[in-house]
Amino acid sequence: MPTIHLQDRALLTVAGPEAEHFLQNVLTSDFGTLATGEARPGALLTPQGKILFDYLVSRNAPDSFLLECRNDIADDFLKRLMLYRLRAKAEISKRDQVVAAASWHVDSTGSQAETGLLDRRFPDEAHVCRFYADLPSQDASVEDWKLMRIRHGVAESGADYQLGDAFPHDVLLDQNGGVGLRKGCYVGQEVVSRMQHRGTARRRVLIAHGKGLLPATSTPVTAGGRSIGALGTVSGQEALAIVRIDRVKEAMDAGTPILAGEAEITLTIPAWAQFAFPESAEEMAGG
Repeated sequence: MPTIHLQDRALLTVAGPEAEHFLQNVLTSDFGTLATGEARPGALLTPQGKILFDYLVSRNAPDSFLLECRNDIADDFLKRLMLYRLRAKAEISKRDQVVAAASWHVDSTGSQAETGLLDRRFPDEAHVCRFYADLPSQDASVEDWKLMRIRHGVAESGADYQLGDAFPHDVLLDQNGGVGLRKGCYVGQEVVSRMQHRGTARRRVLIAHGKGLLPATSTPVTAGGRSIGALGTVSGQEALAIVRIDRVKEAMDAGTPILAGEAEITLTIPAWAQFAFPESAEEMAGG
């Protein structure tokens, strides 16, 4: 059970008799289907549908939720939630001196205290869990965790994309339970629903493989001299990339090399994802 302690994370608590109703009406997550013992991804969007804050949410107790986010955005996230709270009976606070831990290949037969919260961004067989108390001992490196995220196509803000610059579909929140596609209104919902129903999502997280060491994060990904995206998290010969899948498909069909800087790469869809490369020009045009 490899484990890493994540010092750059923070926890917000939202608690009160109207906490769930308040969060359901503001965030992308569907709190009506959030089970005890799991941590789901989600986002607070701009009215234009772009990701303003990303997080992992879990049930802490009856009428109480934990929102794990980057430590450097936690105070701004809290302030924005306070603005939306209005008269809702919910208290919002930030926990002090919290360290989160992530473990993978956890033995699923243990108690919840032993197994933690199942991180739903990863497929079940990876059995990745989050811990906020009684942390397991750290025995994995930052590179181990990077590779775990890369190999399963799990993008995070800061490392893979900038807040305010990506739609939920771009970073696969529509694929991993981060967006409640069947729930009611929330901030930015109209844009997300339009993209879902029209099938117009073209930027996606893919997994990049190189023949040698790949260049740094943010290096442009190109095909035929045209930019089609950029690298995110990089570890050796593997990386995440957020790219235009229609242009990737065009390049693959034409036999045009896809490059990250000067390095030739291949791009694949995460094995668990339910989308595919467009098959026709009509699909590529969003028809």
